[in-house]
Amino acid sequence: MTVFSKVLYGSLHVKAYDWVEPAVLSKTKERLAKFAVDKVLTAPCVTSVLYPNAGGNLHCFTALTPCAVLDILTPTYNEQAGRKCTYYHDYPDSKLSSGVEVKDGGTEEYAWLSEIETPEDLYMRPGQYTGPAIRE
Repeated sequence: MTVFSKVLYGSLHVKAYDWVEPAVLSKTKERLAKFAVDKVLTAPCVTSVLYPNAGGNLHCFTALTPCAVLDILTPTYNEQAGRKCTYYHDYPDSKLSSGVEVKDGGTEEYAWLSEIETPEDLYMRPGQYTGPAIRE
């Protein structure tokens, strides 16, 4: 999936990761990811683009003020097609205690991600695009 995100008003913190490839799993099944983005976005600002395999497609938005974000996902979530909406808890790891050898960059650039249930306080208002056809 590719995700286009636009902060409409307010401020939020964006933390985003890319999976380390080949996959590295901890003894307790967390998966190693590398930080791609760690910044604050305040409207008005440019549209952020997250690509399927680079640029932080595993991302977390944390509101710093009341805010709204317009997310356009393409293609849309579809569990049968392998595009499941998944949630993670991150465990930044400055030691990489699993014995993983990091070849590019310092260990502070990595975190373990553990899949969790959908957060109870999550609020998303989905919508279907009904405008003119978009041509490639």
